[in-house]
Amino acid sequence: MRDATHALIVIDVQNDFCPGGALAVAGGDEIIPRLNALMAEFPVKVLTQDWHPADHASFAANHPGAAPFSLTAMPYGPQVLWPTHCVQGTAGAAFHPALATDPADLVIRKGFRAAIDSYSAYFENDHTTPTGLDGYLRSRGATHLTLAGLATDFCVAYSAIDAARLGFAVTVLEGACRAIDLDGSLAKARADMRAAGVRLEA
Repeated sequence: MRDATHALIVIDVQNDFCPGGALAVAGGDEIIPRLNALMAEFPVKVLTQDWHPADHASFAANHPGAAPFSLTAMPYGPQVLWPTHCVQGTAGAAFHPALATDPADLVIRKGFRAAIDSYSAYFENDHTTPTGLDGYLRSRGATHLTLAGLATDFCVAYSAIDAARLGFAVTVLEGACRAIDLDGSLAKARADMRAAGVRLEA
């Protein structure tokens, strides 16, 4: 067991992001045994869960004529329009059944505001509206964070970069993540994480 300053953040291991899901990440379910093993190593364990209303602005289906994975302009900047996924209360939004959820101390739900998407576990995509995770981790005394989950180049990377900017020591276990890699997004995410001071490990 690591000391009390270490926290594990497991990002969005949900049915819709795993094979067969609405926004499946290739091999997304392959990381689950390692994630389950990691939970025994950390005194603080947090799971994040994408949790969208059906009318969410990031869904291509809510923009007539828009194709999934196209870009649109939102008040907070460019937004990828995704296939409808992780709708509140659906099977797709549930954690993958093989993921050990009982050990988690906290589940942070994100993306529940219809007008704004939320990749990061810390902030909505306006980079200012907080989720409350920062305060929770500080109140638990966590200073060193290890991140894993789905997907490396979106929710994991955004969370890691925000955590580093907030002053945490951050490690991303790339072997315990899987990526979407949309138009070079993985290479960009890795470069951005390194630039923010995030440590990348296998």
